[in-house]
Amino acid sequence: MKVALFGGGMIGQRVAREALARGHTVTAVVRDPARATFGDLTDKGLTVAQGDARDARSVAQAAAGHDAVVSAVGPSGGQPPAMLVEVARALLAGLPQAGVRRLIVVNGAGSLEVAPGKQLLDTPEFPAAWQPGARAHRDALAVMRASGADLEWTALSPAAFIVPGERTGVYRSGGDQLVTDARGESRISAEDYAVALVDELETPRHPRQRFTVAY
Repeated sequence: MKVALFGGGMIGQRVAREALARGHTVTAVVRDPARATFGDLTDKGLTVAQGDARDARSVAQAAAGHDAVVSAVGPSGGQPPAMLVEVARALLAGLPQAGVRRLIVVNGAGSLEVAPGKQLLDTPEFPAAWQPGARAHRDALAVMRASGADLEWTALSPAAFIVPGERTGVYRSGGDQLVTDARGESRISAEDYAVALVDELETPRHPRQRFTVAY
């Protein structure tokens, strides 16, 4: 499968590594390839190309010729969290122009429900510093859900806490509700999040839906 990956941060790089290890072709699309750092991934076959996920025309040009697109874009370089909504709209408009119908978007955990009608970002424990990003992810998800674009999109939210760690290949899935373990904790390594994302890429189980993964 030929995959165009927008974004090259912590999660994006792990998604690239997982996809390459499974034999997929991956092109990382970033705004400034000269400043992008992908470690040994270029030696493993990663191609880096220029593109702007906020611009539908640029999205269409970068995605053309690929079988699927993964967006792991996040605010960086002083960009406001609201840029996530711009990205969602540009992807929804640009990918049909490129003839690409499969899209997986890295979404946030903040809008997952912890009780009926109550989202994680509404709890007192949710850090105030994370609120703008969580709301932007929620708004971007709403844009995708309201879209009539001819796309098989999927949004994947991580557990409440996602950090670099071990790749075990084991995770549990949920829908719009936060997944917790027996101790009430919600965690996933970035490596196992990438496993779940590429699993969904290879075998779509959540078309036009959001799902989540945790241990």
